[in-house]
Amino acid sequence: MYGTTLIKKWIFISLALIACSASSVRAEELSETEVDPYEGFNRTMFAFNQEIDRYVLKPVAQGYNYVMPKFMNIGITNFFNNLDDVETFANSILQGKLHNAVVSLNRVIWNTTFGLAGFIDVATYFGLQNQEEDFGQTLAFYGYENSSYIVWPFLGPSTFRDTLGRAADTYSDPLYYTDELSSTEKLALTGLKVLDIRADLLKVEHLMAGSDPYVFVRNAYLQNRNYLIRDGVVEDAFANDDLDLEDF
Repeated sequence: MYGTTLIKKWIFISLALIACSASSVRAEELSETEVDPYEGFNRTMFAFNQEIDRYVLKPVAQGYNYVMPKFMNIGITNFFNNLDDVETFANSILQGKLHNAVVSLNRVIWNTTFGLAGFIDVATYFGLQNQEEDFGQTLAFYGYENSSYIVWPFLGPSTFRDTLGRAADTYSDPLYYTDELSSTEKLALTGLKVLDIRADLLKVEHLMAGSDPYVFVRNAYLQNRNYLIRDGVVEDAFANDDLDLEDF
């Protein structure tokens, strides 16, 4: 599923905004040059991807939302999330996070068996909350935390660490091992996943208005990856302040 993360990881836009405003999540204590040493190349690729989105992906996503009934839209999203839970299970095992591995495995079993192959997220209803894990997070868990930011054509924002992670996660994708589907059918499902996620993001893209879109996306991506790598445990930017809130 190397290509399916093209838009999926842009979910960080809304999450990172919440994280930044509520907890002031910091990506890494590195200078901008260290974080983004290839900014010239990255901006060129970002502009290229924006044009592809403007003239191809976004119009198709708008049409998809227009014709797709809401329950089907939700069901398709749930279906792909169910496949991603297999990725989470594998990487939770690699990181020794046994509780999360059990939860993600149970999510797959419940949603596949009782949720019509994952179209209905019954696991969340019963309190089995997903905590996303991927191989990029696994690499960070074993010490590869700092990695330069890179923007790939078509694939979008990443780091060199997360690029390796995306490639490795291909082997935890159930579709990779499915002989019943042809290569064309697998590619079609990958395209459907990208389209479904892009359609879901239509309602949040206004968040970039009034800012440098490149900087916004870069910072949000790095903030969100930092948040995921630390399992939501983030530094409080005000922890060392002497301000006594009881005075107010």
